[in-house]
Amino acid sequence: MQLAVFVSGNGSNLQCIIDAIETERLTDTEIKLVVADRDCFAKERALKHKIPFFQFDRKTNWQQLVIDQLQQHQITHIVLAGFLSILPKQFCEIWSNKIINLHPALLPKHGGKGMYGLKVHQAVIDNKEAESGATVHFVTEGIDEGNILLQEKCAVEATDTAETLQQKIHHLEHQILIKAIQLFHEKK
Repeated sequence: MQLAVFVSGNGSNLQCIIDAIETERLTDTEIKLVVADRDCFAKERALKHKIPFFQFDRKTNWQQLVIDQLQQHQITHIVLAGFLSILPKQFCEIWSNKIINLHPALLPKHGGKGMYGLKVHQAVIDNKEAESGATVHFVTEGIDEGNILLQEKCAVEATDTAETLQQKIHHLEHQILIKAIQLFHEKK
């Protein structure tokens, strides 16, 4: 698999994928391109590992620029790992069943527009839910509505805050992401 990893932030999920490839927990997989929608630390991670990096301006008509980069780097699959921009309908159609997203909740709960970061975890706390988790799903034009590839759960303790739950889920995300990429590879 020739991956492009789309990011918006620190890039710890990107690093998780890099580490899995370097330690051969992920085989027949190569990150050929990292794409970002803003200036972020993930750029440093990509450059440190000599992975081409492309950043676009969300305020422009960026879709064709990104498609050109994906073609130039011969990308076969895309992983959204902490990517906050919404992909346009046409982009999702072109890459149908070739894009997966990591979401910090048990979809279909706590998904959709505006549900990211601490907002997701606060919603779980506010609803007094007994469990939460992480989901990897296929990307469609509907936000967080694609078919689920894999989910992992964890308990929500009475003492959890949005911040402590976020830490738990973040650890879980690193585990589920590698398993999901392996499944993604098998389904290609």
